This record gives sequence, structure tokens and C-alpha cells, in this order.
Amino acid sequence: MSFKELLDSWRESAAAPRTVRSYAVHLPLDDAAQLAALAEMFPGRAPEQLISELLGQALRAVAAAMPYVPGQRVISTDEQGDPVYEDVGPTPRFMQLTRDHRRTLEGTAGPSKAANDAAAAPRVRARSKPGRKARKPRRTR
Repeated sequence: MSFKELLDSWRESAAAPRTVRSYAVHLPLDDAAQLAALAEMFPGRAPEQLISELLGQALRAVAAAMPYVPGQRVISTDEQGDPVYEDVGPTPRFMQLTRDHRRTLEGTAGPSKAANDAAAAPRVRARSKPGRKARKPRRTR
């Protein structure tokens, strides 16, 4: 999506779903002035929405600008039969880290080392309140 397409989408559509986590930033004065100008030009968009969408566009541009660095290993062949080498540049790491962080932000990441350590630790049973009988522990299979 180009910045022109982003401007068009501001006129036409709603924003995409957002994370619960927020990020506080202090903008350079000129950037803040430009943001205020965009917010005035597109009154249906809050400045935070504009920042989010502009940042998303900039991050996609950064990912697209990362160089392909051919490695030694052939991973496939192209339509002419020429070898295609694995990318050993920054793109594969960026993409994997992005996937990992997305899973974490969505709350679907696998258990962390701390969670595994906690699961392996012996469980301590809490004491019951005075005057109450302690409950028997449930059996787990």
C-alpha cells in the first residue's frame, strides 16, 4: 500500500483492530505539526489512528527495503531452473521476530521458560481459613 492509498483509505474505511498495549512517544515539533494538519484534514481520524496507520505503512516500507542476501544453501529453483539461495540477510530474522511478537501480543504464544519452570516447581497448598476444614486435593491424570 502506498501513502496515496493510505490517504484514500482514510477517506473511505474504518481502522484495523488494535492491541491492548499502548506506546507513548514525544514527537518532534515538525512531525506533531504535520500530524495536527492531517487530523484537521481528516476529522474522522483521531491523531492516534493517524500515527498508527502511518507507522504501519512505514514499517511495511522498512520490511520491503531490507536487502536480500543470498546464502550458500539452495532452497529451490526458479521458473527458468536457476537456483534460489536462502536469504541470510536481515529479512528472515525480522519476519520470525515479527511472528513471535505477534503471537505474544495476541496471547497465543507457547509457554515461556518462566511458565515451564513454574509448572515444574512443586506446588504448595495454601492453608485454609481458621475454623474451616482443609479440602482434599483433586486428583489429576
